[in-house]
This record gives sequence, C-alpha cells and structure tokens, in this order.
Amino acid sequence: MAHPNEDLLSRGYEAFSAGDLDTVFSIFADDIDYHIAGSNQLTGDYKGREEVRGFLGKLMELSGGTFRLEVHDILANDTHGAVLVNFHVEREGRSLDGQEVHTWHLSGGKATEFWSFEGDEAAMDAIFA
Repeated sequence: MAHPNEDLLSRGYEAFSAGDLDTVFSIFADDIDYHIAGSNQLTGDYKGREEVRGFLGKLMELSGGTFRLEVHDILANDTHGAVLVNFHVEREGRSLDGQEVHTWHLSGGKATEFWSFEGDEAAMDAIFA
C-alpha cells in the first residue's frame, strides 16, 4: 500500500502529463513556495499558485509546449516527497533530455514547498538562456 503522500504526488504528476493543471494546482497549498535552480530566465522563487501558474506558462511558451516529464520513482513519507523524473524539452532547434530530482514538503494533504534539482544544470541553463 502506497503512502498517502505518494498517491498525492502521483496524482499531480499524472495530471501534469495529461495537461490537467486544475488537478495539479489542487494539490498545492495556496501559498506554496516553488524554487527553480539555475541561471536562466526560468530560475527563481515563486510564491503562491498564481506565480507558479505564471512559471509553468512561461516554461510551456519557451519550449513551444514540448516540455514533458516521465516519473521514474516517487518516494514519500508524512512530511516529504522526492520524485525522480526524466524530462524532455525542445527549444530553438535544440533538444535536451535529462534527469531531475523534485523535492517536496507536504502537510495536510497539500504540497507546501517544491525544489527542482537538475542532473545537468548547465545544459538546462543553456537551453533556457
């Protein structure tokens, strides 16, 4: 039997893959802290659902809608989750496939904080420069 937070994250990633952002945002706390590492135009700290919505919109705009994730594994307990993902993105005639680790803080059935760690941050910075 999976931990409830594993189910929560699985539901969110399945919804993201299906383009169902309403479900994605339903697992987020209203005041979620969302952190994107690196040195590119997407890098930053986003506070709340609306700022995260803006980030995801910009990600899809810059990638021409090509950004996608494939979940490799989800690990979760009462307060934290880690999601191992493979990603694909295309931009300006270039493509990038890589790995990320998404770290989540979870409380009360909601995601309260998110951190993304790139396997190759320099490559991600280059494609979104």
